[in-house]
Amino acid sequence: MVDAIERRKRRYVSPARAAAAAEKRERVLEAATLLLREVDGIASFTLDAVAKAAGVTRLTVYHQFGSRRLLIESIFDRLARRGGLLDIGHAIAKDDPYDAIRDIVRIFCRFWGSEPAVQRLNDAAALDPEIEQSLAERHERRRQLLLTTVDRIAPKASAKRKQETIDFIYALTAPQMFRSLSSGRSTKRTCDLITEASLEAIGRLTRQEN
Repeated sequence: MVDAIERRKRRYVSPARAAAAAEKRERVLEAATLLLREVDGIASFTLDAVAKAAGVTRLTVYHQFGSRRLLIESIFDRLARRGGLLDIGHAIAKDDPYDAIRDIVRIFCRFWGSEPAVQRLNDAAALDPEIEQSLAERHERRRQLLLTTVDRIAPKASAKRKQETIDFIYALTAPQMFRSLSSGRSTKRTCDLITEASLEAIGRLTRQEN
């Protein structure tokens, strides 16, 4: 009986304690995002540096996230929420696949320009294996979204032509392309250019299909 009571006590977490933990986690993520904008080299982005920036101990950061890799994953997730990537679900659910592809392209365009830390993380991929792996997985999701949507538009196109079209749109919707095209242009104009080029590529594919 005593053991059962003790187990219930251990399982119980007060709402106040949970709220405090959530607030501390958000503070660490905010500090980590700001730090990504400021550090000279990605090697400087450590749990110790994040803890110092957040005003907490390294042990606190470790208890919240478990590892640098999981902290980076949490930053990605936070940036995705704030940058509108969760709207992807509404885009792919659209009945008209052309509307879906327009929305998908525009959502990614807006996301690449939403926060300096987004580009910083993409730039760091070549220098940091943990960031590279996390980004590769996320970029692959983007490729799969494009594949699914293009397949709805041109189901009878040859596999080779379809793959070429997907590869092209995948490159168009990459952060590197956004940064290159956005120099001297507004985010809206940059998104319009990428959307137009994507639709032109799909138009060529559907003409070849017929």
